Amino acid sequence: MGNAYVLTLEPTFTQGLIIGQLSILFLLFFILKYLFFDFASSAGSKISYQPRLVINEVDGIRDNSRDKPRRAAEVSEALNGDVPLESTDWLNVVLQQVLDAYRMKLRGHLPGVDGDELARRRVEAFANKIRPPGFLDPIKVHSVDLGTAAPRLSAARRKICSPPSSDQQLEFSLNYSDSVSVSLSTSVLFNYPFASFARLPVSLTITLSLFSAAVQLTPPDPHSEHPVMTIILPSPQSDFVLDLKTTSLMGSRAKLADVPKLHELITHQIRKVIIQKGVWKVAMPGLATVAEVKHDIQMEQQQEQAMKLLAQV
Repeated sequence: MGNAYVLTLEPTFTQGLIIGQLSILFLLFFILKYLFFDFASSAGSKISYQPRLVINEVDGIRDNSRDKPRRAAEVSEALNGDVPLESTDWLNVVLQQVLDAYRMKLRGHLPGVDGDELARRRVEAFANKIRPPGFLDPIKVHSVDLGTAAPRLSAARRKICSPPSSDQQLEFSLNYSDSVSVSLSTSVLFNYPFASFARLPVSLTITLSLFSAAVQLTPPDPHSEHPVMTIILPSPQSDFVLDLKTTSLMGSRAKLADVPKLHELITHQIRKVIIQKGVWKVAMPGLATVAEVKHDIQMEQQQEQAMKLLAQV
């Protein structure tokens, strides 16, 4: 017999390639049909699966399309001060890390005695930079303790303004308990009857044990030309607790130890600085620059001075 074609069950490469491509197309068709596309002929057919978003699995709270009005009401109540706001534990962790970062920066990231000495020199340079030259001799800082703790915030709440204002304000209770101290020595200058007539040597050790106050936070106003976030410490409507311990020696040969009047003077000056410098305006990145915020502050101060002058007239 001549050449004959024998039927066999072993496919050739071309047949296998064609069958493989057809099977992939067939499988893809069923995946698209039953998983992604909706081929229902009736327009009123309902989808059996409703998307659900888990908000808090621990508390068992779930949110879906029917729960949106309820969640909106809860948020509105929270903003109106009817229910407590969220815990500030996460913010306390951030404050601790931020303060530790500044401590390490002040120490030059040096451990032990080397870091303490660098921090002491930097504090001494800052103290001499701000000292009144005609009142004090150069200040010698002997030791500095930067502490280890950080301020703790609690009782976050929305402040109810009276009269009502469009500005949203939040209040926190702040407590800072630590052992931050500085030991220094200098001389007080007496300029009568002539300059530097006499010097009174003074040695001081000031230790901060407790600071407690209400902190007020005002979020940026979207309608402001230069939006800023304002932090006021302490809140103008509340007093604050400042627990300072001071030890002092005054005099050259005959020394006076721990004069109560000196302790009162130091405490009064520190409280005064906290009240005057306790307002921070944080420029929002991309919305305002530091120079623009400083210019706005200067304009506000000039307007306040003008109003005081008009009131006196």
